[in-house]
Amino acid sequence: MRVVLDTGIFISAFLSTEGYPRKVVNLWLDKEFQLITSEWQIEEIKRVSQYDRLKERIVHRDIGFLINRLKRHAIVLKEIPNVDYSPDPDDNPILATALAGEAQYLVSGDKRDILDLEVVVGVRILTAREFVELFDMPEQ
Repeated sequence: MRVVLDTGIFISAFLSTEGYPRKVVNLWLDKEFQLITSEWQIEEIKRVSQYDRLKERIVHRDIGFLINRLKRHAIVLKEIPNVDYSPDPDDNPILATALAGEAQYLVSGDKRDILDLEVVVGVRILTAREFVELFDMPEQ
């Protein structure tokens, strides 16, 4: 299964050791799915982690660990296409990553715009909770 995690999922996972974003990241670390990311997103993670409201709450070493892990254990796309699917243009690069990486799922906590799309060109957009629940379903 190929999955893209919105940058907010990574940031939320660092801010709290509890909760669904951390569970999603742990599923990736446990190799339950193939993570797709892009150089664009890696740069965004670095930038967002330096926001004043976050940089004192996130250990810089942890961001470095994440970036190194992404580069070694995720599929990192060098280029992503320009797309225009979201009402928020800032969401389009993460959608482009999912489309270019042929992801089945995009996991996001962005309740304002991206989650409202539900499906974009075959990519299902789920909350962290909905995604974790896929793994909790009994096998048939």
